[in-house]
Amino acid sequence: MQSRTPISCLLVANRGEIAVRVMRTCKSMGIRTVAVYSEADAAALHVRMADDAVPVGPAPVGESYLVVENILRAAQDSGAQAIHPGYGLLSENAGFARACAAAGLIFVGPSPEAIEIMADKALAKRAMIAAGVPCVPGYQGEEQSAERMIAEARELGFPLLVKAAAGGGGRGMRLVQRAEELASAIALARSEAENAFGSGALILERAISQARHVEIQVFADQHGQVLHLGERDCSVQRRHQKVVEESPGPRLNPELRERMGDAAVAAARAVDYVGAGTVEFLLDASGEFYFLEMNTRLQVEHPVTELVTGLDLVALQLAVAQGEALKLQQADIVLRGHAMEVRLYAEDAQMDFLPAAGPVLHWQAPEGDGIRVDSGVVSGVEITPFYDPLVAKIIAHGANREQARQRLVAALRDTALFGVATNRDFLLDVLQQPNFVAGCATTAFIGETWPGGYQGSAQPPLDYAVAAVLQYLLGREQACSEALDVNRELLDWSSAGDLQSVYRYNMDGELQTLRVQPQAASRYRVGLGSERADISLLSMAAGRARLEVNQRVVSVLYHAQDEQTLHLAFTGSGTLQVTNLVATAAATAEQDAGGLVAAPMHGVLLSLPVAEGDSVSAGDTVAILEAMKMQQAIAAPIAGRVVRIRAAAGDQLGAAEPILEIEPAA
Repeated sequence: MQSRTPISCLLVANRGEIAVRVMRTCKSMGIRTVAVYSEADAAALHVRMADDAVPVGPAPVGESYLVVENILRAAQDSGAQAIHPGYGLLSENAGFARACAAAGLIFVGPSPEAIEIMADKALAKRAMIAAGVPCVPGYQGEEQSAERMIAEARELGFPLLVKAAAGGGGRGMRLVQRAEELASAIALARSEAENAFGSGALILERAISQARHVEIQVFADQHGQVLHLGERDCSVQRRHQKVVEESPGPRLNPELRERMGDAAVAAARAVDYVGAGTVEFLLDASGEFYFLEMNTRLQVEHPVTELVTGLDLVALQLAVAQGEALKLQQADIVLRGHAMEVRLYAEDAQMDFLPAAGPVLHWQAPEGDGIRVDSGVVSGVEITPFYDPLVAKIIAHGANREQARQRLVAALRDTALFGVATNRDFLLDVLQQPNFVAGCATTAFIGETWPGGYQGSAQPPLDYAVAAVLQYLLGREQACSEALDVNRELLDWSSAGDLQSVYRYNMDGELQTLRVQPQAASRYRVGLGSERADISLLSMAAGRARLEVNQRVVSVLYHAQDEQTLHLAFTGSGTLQVTNLVATAAATAEQDAGGLVAAPMHGVLLSLPVAEGDSVSAGDTVAILEAMKMQQAIAAPIAGRVVRIRAAAGDQLGAAEPILEIEPAA
């Protein structure tokens, strides 16, 4: 038993949103925090939030966050008394827990012995069977020869799972449907397990179809008190990685909840567990449940438990680590309302969930009743390829499941992370699928819903029309900011009559031209081929706009990356990035050849003082444009010869439309 040692300074041996979340509780408790960071994370949010920050090495985790000596040295140099490992990285490393104790540091977590038993699926299952916890029928023996595994598998029957005894996250796991697939599956799983976890030991388990993944949050102190804090349903998964988590579990009755809770408490007692842990079960269609594994750390999805119990699990972890007794009894744990969480990842869902990297140009977190956001990013940081692509967790709490679901849908619609691909649209799709709405999702949900992989849906053409209007408005505001004494009453008006601004976008692989034509104050007509859209601007400020599109109100979050590229997140449809290829082509040509002359804004070309073949000097007037009742002389950007006239006097030109080309002088 650890002595009662008040923690006044805590080092968080993690990064991203979990490091930020732990620090938030520490600050509320008056505990000083220390961050560790790799070279890639020097500007990260958790570094900015901490009271102190210590570098621990280069970007790869194997050279920084997983180097035990560097973490311990950071704790000692900063005066930390305790280390919180978060989840992932070193959180389930028994050697790290021992090293903390040897260095005189409190490890906020269970004993090394409990970690070791539960980290090995074979050892864990043996311990659970001995404790009377229901387990999936299978083989978890020490004899690991291929011959023995094949014999046990034939006895067990098919389908079955071949699983790495060490580790998790779906690595070293193979589903075997037929006997002829077995030998290959064993070899592949063993090889993957050795590469991922340094151990090729395997177990076999009967595959349970149409199962739910239900886990029980447990908590234990150093004085023998063990409680469970209810369940979380984590059935919606892809490649054994959780996508949506909720509490209470849909369709769980009080009797089943009590039985599963009692089994989870027995599992924790079997290994003398201390701290926060999660006992995971598979629940079959008949209501029978089976031990799957125990995670000896705080879970990613712990916020849903916090919202329905009203408890701060990090605060409880710190209290237990200091030697305090839990001031709760099992009868005190009451689940109020319903909570639901989704994980926002930097990944391309339509490219088989390929992780994405790049700058976060703009991060817009949602707000609202019952909404909580745990995020590890801010605008301007970089999503690197070195770490897990989880960027935020969005959690909703409501009086019941449907209210929580609707709040979560609304929150996601009000979420935008621009600069890298995210799974926002996929999450919205998941939450609105009939099987999920009905609370019937099993671990097969994603595979059954999108058997060919998630493809999303095509962006409506009207969304591109909205993008063109917003780009027009942003360009107009930029031009006004650079001009003097502009009468705003004259915006969108021209003495020459109707004017059009031209935009060219890549729409689902095809180049399409859109023409924006002002109609009256804040009203625009957009032409796209033979289609027309009438759009009225209702409001536009701080990256949000509301527009009426063909008499339907549309809300959108937006961010202008530059004059050509605009990012949008529609509340009623999906996310969209457009680049005005008219402007891009003009800018590229001018940069490459230095001699493309284009209209700086929409207007009427009054005259062309030059003809093809004429020689000009840089600064010579080559065109005169009328815009907003004023004449503007357009100068040659370089010296050379006019080789092509692309517009004529009297033409109505859109912003960035070409006028003429100049060949540079030799």
